Amino acid sequence: MKILVAEDDSVSSTVLATRLRKLGHTVSTAENGKEAWFTFVRMHPRIVITDWMMPEVDGLEFTRRIRAEQRPRYTYVIMLTAMGGKESYLEGMNAGADDFLTKPVDADTLTARLRVAERLLGLQEQVSQMEELLPICAYCKKIRDERDEWQDLQRYVGSRTEASFESEICPECQTKEPL
Repeated sequence: MKILVAEDDSVSSTVLATRLRKLGHTVSTAENGKEAWFTFVRMHPRIVITDWMMPEVDGLEFTRRIRAEQRPRYTYVIMLTAMGGKESYLEGMNAGADDFLTKPVDADTLTARLRVAERLLGLQEQVSQMEELLPICAYCKKIRDERDEWQDLQRYVGSRTEASFESEICPECQTKEPL
């Protein structure tokens, strides 16, 4: 899985990236929030592990920017912090963090948190695939919508996309007798 590590402490960043690579992940690193943002936009990682306190753009603002993107594929954000307490936790959650790890990062805890992230991202992927399935009548080819009403295919697709239709008769149907 693609993971972006945003950490301004080079030793912590190297240790974390090495652990993640040993777990089989593809890892990119950024040493400040501004660089992390540009890397995020370019890389589209599924998981971001970001330090709370970073120069240029802190972890909270970086997380807010990720959430403002509203990408179709969810990005799971783990916030690294040395700060404790309920207020800090709530501030991070309000910014859009999904989970927290305290510094220094424990390898077993990191592995467990990544499993949770992978499970959630996998479930999100399954839901997205299921949403793409359309119930269609085998006879008239109408589609059942979210209100359980049957609609003409062209009207259904046209109301949800920019698509437009041009009606034609395919060569196979041209040879058939009219009903």
